[in-house]
Amino acid sequence: MASFLEAWRERSAWKRTRLEGRHLVKEARRILKRRGRSLSAEIVEPINMAIADVEEALRGTDAEQARKAISTLDERMDQNLAASRKSTIREYSESIGVAIAIALVLRAFVVEAFQIPSGSMIPTLEVGDHIFVSKFAYGLGIPFTNVKILELRQPERGDVIVFKYPIDPGTDYIKRVVGLPGDVVEVRQHEVFINGHPMPRERVPGPCHYSESYHPNGADDHDCEEWEETLGTKQHMTIQEPGRGHDFNRTVVPAGNVFVMGDNRDNSSDSRVWGTVQHDLIKGKALIVWWSRAPTDGWNLATWFQSIRWNRFFKLVR
Repeated sequence: MASFLEAWRERSAWKRTRLEGRHLVKEARRILKRRGRSLSAEIVEPINMAIADVEEALRGTDAEQARKAISTLDERMDQNLAASRKSTIREYSESIGVAIAIALVLRAFVVEAFQIPSGSMIPTLEVGDHIFVSKFAYGLGIPFTNVKILELRQPERGDVIVFKYPIDPGTDYIKRVVGLPGDVVEVRQHEVFINGHPMPRERVPGPCHYSESYHPNGADDHDCEEWEETLGTKQHMTIQEPGRGHDFNRTVVPAGNVFVMGDNRDNSSDSRVWGTVQHDLIKGKALIVWWSRAPTDGWNLATWFQSIRWNRFFKLVR
């Protein structure tokens, strides 16, 4: 057993030595490539010889020879290239800094993660869904402002969008686009009319699968109906309470605005309540559910694990 452990330690030490040597050679070559023209031959030639010695030693099996060659190269680099060498902490800091910068750029211009806090978009999105939103879907905007610097296309009827709440721009909302600029929107007993024409919809037979989560405020009556609705070219599901539908009088969507509604039609604060959404407030289009977990009271590992909705992972938002 002792001989086995000793052999294992030697192999591990040799592996570390080879990794250290390769890293040092790579660093030396990088510095010489960047500063080679400004260095004299008296500096460059000894370092190149030391690099060659390390590479030769690493091809062999003598660990002690390799460590000596590595030590010689390290000393020559300290003597002649100290100003160009980076400490390990600096290298890690720069790598982390680059990673953070890339993440911030992606978040600002390409994609951003959001969590669904309410049931207003049931059944399309449920409380506890985590989604990715494409911020590039409609164009590019200047971060932390409502200024658009490049518009690629306009929101389409049926798109699920994330936007700044018109009454409180510091809060993000998510709804479905129902009316486009110039449209006349009207709702009669849950049925949506655009420019006087009803949007196609069909009742889904059988019990409502979302009865228990239908009322976000915990009302006693949990009955609901599921309907398949078509807006433009997009089909999606909505839920509603039987016989509860309230009419919404005809309104014209202003230029540069969209009319939005939640798919949980009787439990959504949307354009029927606070008006339309300006294009400048739109942050992006919902793409996919990447993680989902049902809300739970309290916390323990078993409950947390059981609350994960595995069937919703990587589900496209339609």
